[in-house]
Amino acid sequence: MKKKVIIIGVVLVIVVAAIAYWLFNRDKNTGDELTLYGNVDIRQVSLAFEEAGRIKELKVQEGDQVQAGQVLAVLDTQALEIQAKQAEAQLKVQQQAVVEQDVGTRPEQITQAQAQLASAEAQLDKARKDLNRYQALYGSSSGKAISKQELDAVTSNENTALAAVNERKANLVLLQKGARKEERAATQAQAEATKASLDLIKYKIAQSELRSPTHAVVRARLQEVGDMTTPQKAIYTLALTNPKWIRVYASEADLGLFKIGSSAQVFQDSKPGQPVTGKIGYISSVAEFTPKTVQTEDIRTSLVYEVRVYVNDAQDQLKMGQPVTVRIAKSVSPEQK
Repeated sequence: MKKKVIIIGVVLVIVVAAIAYWLFNRDKNTGDELTLYGNVDIRQVSLAFEEAGRIKELKVQEGDQVQAGQVLAVLDTQALEIQAKQAEAQLKVQQQAVVEQDVGTRPEQITQAQAQLASAEAQLDKARKDLNRYQALYGSSSGKAISKQELDAVTSNENTALAAVNERKANLVLLQKGARKEERAATQAQAEATKASLDLIKYKIAQSELRSPTHAVVRARLQEVGDMTTPQKAIYTLALTNPKWIRVYASEADLGLFKIGSSAQVFQDSKPGQPVTGKIGYISSVAEFTPKTVQTEDIRTSLVYEVRVYVNDAQDQLKMGQPVTVRIAKSVSPEQK
């Protein structure tokens, strides 16, 4: 009887040990799944303005979801708008000068120049006649009828009239020929330089709106309305919702059990019955020592390989840094190895 009791006791101990072993190892890498542990990883973007300025408006807060192209912040552009108006006015003046040079001299201007030349020639003719009379009078009277100073004055008038005629002739020739090719090119270049300056000002005004480059979640708001900002100061930090992956580490022995493209399920401690599906998207080719964040006891001091499980988290359940459990469908069974 005593021997029978001992046998029963031994059997019970073996059964209890087997059950305990199964319970302890049921989540281990047995069967058709490989269980690994890791953390959620998300790419981040730091957004800053291209130009320095004072922040006029901030439109989103931490935790807000933003779409690609959505305006997140705005700078004060009053000074730039004044500069743009000045450049526009200057450009109009220069463009008008270009048009006038291309069209050439108007007929009315040539007629006016011809009339001015005729008037100058008439003045020259009168001055010459006066000079001739004075010279004759001065010579016949041996300088007694008129003084030398009077003769010099009449001579000066004749020279002045001659210079005026030459000036009017040169002006008429310029009007008839129009602006030189070099002058037209210089005027055109000035207009183009002003246009480029205006485009740059308009670009700066457009860049005064900070837009989201993609769909994301606002992780941090780093400045406030009224702050002076620069391109070196980030306004927002965005967490990209796609791609989102789980960073896990596998031992060399486990690498043969899956491959890129193998399906996986990600489990959260708070929602064990609502796994997030994913696929293996990256397997490192370089081994490294097990990071401290890895919780598997059997490989804590071993060389492991980084594996990334890219997930489809449409409901944004997984948060950056969150610890999760990953179960990967084995593509090769242990027996096939």
